[in-house]
Amino acid sequence: MPATKKTARRSLLVTSATLLSLSLTAAPVLAAPGKPSPSATGSPSTSGSPSASGSPDASGSPGASGSSSASPSATPPAKMSTVGGERLGMPGTQADLGTGAPVLPKDISARSWIVADAETGDVLASHNAHWRLAPASTLKMLFADTLLPKFNKEEKHKVVPSDLAGIGAGSSMVGIKEDETYTVEDLWLGVFLASGNDAVHVLSAMNGGVEQSVADMNAHAEELQALDTHVVSPDGYDAKGQVSSAYDLTLIARSGLQKKDFRDYCSTVRTKFPGETKKNKKGKTTRKTFEVQNTNRLLTGDTDVTAYQGIAGVKNGNTTNAGATFTGVAERDGKVLLVTVMNPEKKEHNRVYKETASLFDWGFQAAGKVTPVGELVPPKSADTDAGAQPGATASATSSGTGGKPVAAATSSGSSGIGIALGITGGVLVLLAGGVFLVNRRWPLPELMRRRRS
Repeated sequence: MPATKKTARRSLLVTSATLLSLSLTAAPVLAAPGKPSPSATGSPSTSGSPSASGSPDASGSPGASGSSSASPSATPPAKMSTVGGERLGMPGTQADLGTGAPVLPKDISARSWIVADAETGDVLASHNAHWRLAPASTLKMLFADTLLPKFNKEEKHKVVPSDLAGIGAGSSMVGIKEDETYTVEDLWLGVFLASGNDAVHVLSAMNGGVEQSVADMNAHAEELQALDTHVVSPDGYDAKGQVSSAYDLTLIARSGLQKKDFRDYCSTVRTKFPGETKKNKKGKTTRKTFEVQNTNRLLTGDTDVTAYQGIAGVKNGNTTNAGATFTGVAERDGKVLLVTVMNPEKKEHNRVYKETASLFDWGFQAAGKVTPVGELVPPKSADTDAGAQPGATASATSSGTGGKPVAAATSSGSSGIGIALGITGGVLVLLAGGVFLVNRRWPLPELMRRRRS
């Protein structure tokens, strides 16, 4: 993009009591087309998310309930959404490599993927970015982004049987028990670390029920201009018509990462989760805890995957219909990237993480050497008429609960060493006086923690 054209679109400089204001370069926002009716590749699965267990599935693709039901020969639609740019609606790989830019990895088998700059919103490269596919548990990012602001993390809730009704067979579970009391923070850690559908259902019950939560999620997706997304089940469990896209999941992740609690939870490696209340031989009531480790293998590492340097979340998923899905955020040398990978055709162990790592490596090497092929767009309610045309941003709402970062207390571990970000900076977006104000810098971490994974 020519420098003069880029400069002309710089946003206004803004200030706040808590954030240093800097400018944000961005491409113009393209008009969003009407939202098409949902359709998923392949027939929906009746068994969905990860296997029921109090601990993560050792495969690193929690809850894989069989291979993808969609045919390996499936092809993307000839026409897809053009939100974020015309090229993002084209099938196939989209990239404009400049002088010195590395070639794209040749071993990427995912049906859809995207590499984006988390700060500017520039899409560095993509492949079938708007292909509407089953999202699996990556949809929990939208659930969290929608519901996190509604509850204080210290709030307590006693689980009743109706809270756990309707959980799909074979779902991943963190291990919530009826008649036990949990804090909202406990429940969110169950959502992010163990991909617990039980935790999702309890939080949904607190929000007025599954139907209300689904409606709220669809409304929030519309607000974010995540127009490929249609929610049927809040936990990402396979359901007819439930779809999203690599573009939308990246947009949703970027929105969620504006919230401090979202950043804390998705970067937590492991935590102690409340167990069942019991009486010992002396009649004394006790409640022990058990360890839950994050199922994101780029954060924790695995037998055939090394923890990715600079990784800070965000969410993985795996179901029969979706195959493996993953959205990650990572920082290197001051550059923060978002990568989403959906349904690698190669079904080897941890393939989705290996392809994500390859795309991260490419993105960090290619930054500044490619012409963006699109952008992550701002929310619909963003006022960009006051002389500023910022690029992608996310929801301006922060959970605002403050407190000690969860990640800081969960650094114990066993084998291997990974570097992760306990992202605890300020929010990217401010809404003041109805004007859309954008801070130039992504909320970079206050520090980088070396953790034993």
